[in-house]
This record gives sequence, structure tokens and C-alpha cells, in this order.
Amino acid sequence: MSLPSSEFKSLAPRIRALGRRAWKILRFNWHLGVTGFGGPPVHFKMFHQRFVERTAWIDEEVFQELFSLSQLLSGPGSTKMLYCINLIRGGPAAAMASFLLWSLPGAIGMYGLSLGIANVDDKLPGPVYALLSGLNAATVGVIALAAVELSQKAITDKLTRAIVFLTGTAGMLYNALWYFPVLMLASGLATLIFDLRWAHRLLAKPIRAARRLQRPFTSRPSTQQEPNHELDPTAPSPCPPSPHPSPSRSPSPSTAESEPRIIPPSHHLPSTPSLTWKTGTLIIVLFLVTFIIILTLRSVLPSPPLLYRLFANMYLAGTIIFGGGPVVIPLLREYVVAEGWVSPRDFLIGLALIQAFPGPNFNFAVFLGSLTAHGGGRSSLAGAVVAWVGIFAPGLVLVHGTMGVWGAMRGKRWVRAVLRGANAGAVGLIYTAVYRIFCVGYIDEGFQAGRSLGDDPWWVVITATSYVGGRYFGVNAPVAIMLGAAMGLIRYAVVSA
Repeated sequence: MSLPSSEFKSLAPRIRALGRRAWKILRFNWHLGVTGFGGPPVHFKMFHQRFVERTAWIDEEVFQELFSLSQLLSGPGSTKMLYCINLIRGGPAAAMASFLLWSLPGAIGMYGLSLGIANVDDKLPGPVYALLSGLNAATVGVIALAAVELSQKAITDKLTRAIVFLTGTAGMLYNALWYFPVLMLASGLATLIFDLRWAHRLLAKPIRAARRLQRPFTSRPSTQQEPNHELDPTAPSPCPPSPHPSPSRSPSPSTAESEPRIIPPSHHLPSTPSLTWKTGTLIIVLFLVTFIIILTLRSVLPSPPLLYRLFANMYLAGTIIFGGGPVVIPLLREYVVAEGWVSPRDFLIGLALIQAFPGPNFNFAVFLGSLTAHGGGRSSLAGAVVAWVGIFAPGLVLVHGTMGVWGAMRGKRWVRAVLRGANAGAVGLIYTAVYRIFCVGYIDEGFQAGRSLGDDPWWVVITATSYVGGRYFGVNAPVAIMLGAAMGLIRYAVVSA
């Protein structure tokens, strides 16, 4: 049944507008999934160059807001940020399309590698270990460079500088599931107290009281008698009026900061049904209900199927991981290695390979899911898909619901204060990720569970080379990582000779 010509003419402009918008989304997102090497810190830098500096889809302040939100919420940090940028520009369909373009290339590659790893011997050839260690060493330098560049934007004063330092060092000293979100919340609370002058108000009352108590003891000597202006009107006034009017005082910092943020109309969130605070709240509530049901079944069922346990573990990991890809590594180690599904050697091989693959680090779950299913006699493809959906779904659902609520809150002063601290705390945790990858990056047949890169100066040289090359010579992340792999092979050739 064909449409009447009048209806077709009325729909034609909408179809053309939809086509132009779809082409724009595809044009600016198609290549990210095949060029996004280096992990989340590098991804954030790449998104800033693409969507703030070149296309101006969002401004600097919106970018910092989305960066803070992506770190405050659980799930993959860079994936959530890309999802939100496209959600603002094109709606839910554009956001989901950008996610698929971003995640699928790396996920397919990791699945293919898992099929190869599942059929290799217990020990790999020496050059392979050298190659993997070189990849890890170069990745550490790339992430360190991205952390330094992100710090330049996150540090706005001495307080945020201290937060970056303290969260980074605190993350190195201790590691637990609840620890990273607590550090980020503490960072947001610190800037909230400082920006809203809560501490100033609490200290102001005792200071004023102390001054009142000191007044009787700080009176002037009796030998200096001041003129009584009430009795002697001819006495000179101690403070004669100035012939020139005093200039008006500029508002104090606390007064200026109390003003709400004025958001430009060009950067308002679109008023669509999927981005209202009611819809956002409903999405968050439904997610919490599904989360409780999934975990309850995981605990109640006497012998749940392997694929369901895999999905439940990945769904739980995607819900409680804060800080993005670097934080997911130690947690997934507990969820698959401790369960006996994946060997420590295969886990570290996948860890090295994910550094050399584009896209989100959460694609590591595809590799682990495929090996888990293969070891349990199930379909490798089914395990890969189950793990992929399980680990990505929580973060994307939560950030979509939060964006609906965010439109009504983003101009408030206390929200800006919290995000300023959370932003600095998230950058500090990137330095923690650098340290943790550095501690397990050296792989060899004698220590397949990983060892510190500092045990051999050559790996430190590779790390420094990737950092200096990117910082001062414009070497991009893919080239730096491939250069690290080549330097690892050079080391093997020299040592074996």
C-alpha cells in the first residue's frame, strides 16, 4: 500500500533530516572503535579532541560534567561518555548506534583471540611473552601521559591538586570493591564543603566569640586620651570623609559562586520523552529491581547453569565497578580466575592483548566469557555474547536514566561543587591504574602470573619511551604500543643471543 503524494511530501523533509542526522552520527563515530587504543584515559583525550575542539558538539564545561558522571556511575567510563555525547546530539537510537560502532570491533577481535588461546599449549614461545610484556610496558606510558593531560584540566586550584594526589596514593595503598567509590564520594564532599563555605561558617562563630572576649584586654593606654566628639564638636574627626566616592566593591568569591550556572541554549539537553527526570527515575528503579532479581536467583538456585552464573558475575561486576576499565581488571580476576573458569596465564595474556586492541577495556569480558564457556563444554560464542551483554548493560542503563535526572540538576551550585571534586578524584585513580598495571605487566614462562616491570630496566625504558614520544614528539597511542611490542622482541633477541 503506497502513501498518498501529499503525505509523502509532508514526510520527505523529516526523512531527509533523519538521514542527515544519521550520517553525521556515523561520520563522527565510525572510526573510533578501530582507532581508540590505550584505554579510557586515552579515550577521554580523544573524545575531547573530536567533540569539543573539532566538532563543538559540546563545550568544555559539559565535557567535564560528562567526565565526572561517567566516573561517578558504575560501568565502563569512556563507553558511557561516548553514549551520553551521542544521546545529547541524536537521541537513544544514535547513542546505541555509537555504542555498537565503538565496542563491536574490539569485541570481535577479542573473541577471535580467545579461540586461539583456548587451543594453545600451557607454555607459549619466548617471543610471545616478550611481545606481551612490551605491550604492557608501552601501555603504562600511554596511560600515564593521558593522566597527566587530564590532570591539567581537572586541577583548578590547590584543593583539586591535593585531591588528585591523595586519591592516587590512597588507591595504590589499598584495593577493595567499596574503596574506589568511597574515595570519589569523599573527593566530591571535600569540594562541596569548600565551595559552599561550610567550614568557613563553622569557624566564623568561634572566631568572632574569641574576638569579643579579647576586647576588654586590648584597650588603649589611659595616657592617650581620645577626643570626645559628642561633647566637643570642634574636635577633628578621626576618619574624615573622603572627597571622592569609594569605588563599588566586587562581589566576594562566595557571593559569585552562589550564583547558579547559566547554561547556553545551544547546550541544553534535548527535551525528549527519554530524557525527562520521570523517565530517568523509572529506568533507575527498574534496573535496581532487575539487579536484585538476578543476584537473588544466583544465590537461591542450587545449581544454576554455567552461562547464567557467568552472566550474573558479569552483571554484578558491571554494576559495582567504579572508575572504568583499569579498575575492572583486578575485579574480573576474582570473578573468573578464583572460580576456576580461566587460568592465571590466560588471564594475563588477555590483559596484555586488550591493551593492544581498540575500544573499551570492558571487551576483556568477551575474551573471558568465551574461555569460560569453552572450558565448561558450552558454545564459546554464547559465552562471549552473555559476558558482553552482562558487563555493559548496567553502566549504559544507569547512565541513560541519570541523564534524564541530570537535565534538571546540572545548573545547581552544589552539583557543580561535587562534580569538581569527583572529577579530580577520578583523575587521581588513573595514576592508581598506572601503578597496578606496572606491577603485573612483566610476563614470562617462569612467572606466568605476572611480575613488576621494574624487575628489568628494559621494560622501564619502554614505558619511558612511550611517554616521552607521546608527550614531546607527537607519537600517537597505537604507534607507541606497537613500538613497545617491537622493543620487547628486540630484548628477547638480545637476551637469547
